[in-house]
Amino acid sequence: MRLDKYLKVSRIIKRRSVAKEVADKGRIQVNNKLAKSSTDVKAGDIITIMFGNKILEVKVTELRDTTKKDEAKDLYEILSEKRVDSAETP
Repeated sequence: MRLDKYLKVSRIIKRRSVAKEVADKGRIQVNNKLAKSSTDVKAGDIITIMFGNKILEVKVTELRDTTKKDEAKDLYEILSEKRVDSAETP
């Protein structure tokens, strides 16, 4: 499944267009490699997303084409969520 679609379906990022934009700005890594919105994601992959002052690291546990809001949390496991100072962000 494409990275941008996974982020939308799992509701980590609310819109696919926003997920694509974040990925294209170089703020997402899959298994410690810079990822594009078209990067293929599979179960077991580690996704690191750099939001403004937060770094979120999740493990993909399941892939689905669609999901209900309350089931979206089952698609990933949060490994870490760190706040960073604006001086530290690249």
